Amino acid sequence: MLLKNKEKSTYQEDAVGEKPIRSVAKALSWRLIGTLDTLIVSYFLTGELSVAASIASVDFITKMVLYFFHERIWNSVKWGK
Repeated sequence: MLLKNKEKSTYQEDAVGEKPIRSVAKALSWRLIGTLDTLIVSYFLTGELSVAASIASVDFITKMVLYFFHERIWNSVKWGK
């Protein structure tokens, strides 16, 4: 039988056991993937890298913030757990 090592953390877990920093990490990793997709699609549609990069930059920030709050709300929903 293995015992878990309980280390003290500076982050407080929410009611379902996931720390907010995990949501931030997930938002960042997902946005990197999404931003690459946006950059590629924008480049193919505009033909200009500077325009595509501008679109991807705005997209990265707005969708990361939206995803964080979306994730935190879903984390509080008990349905399907």
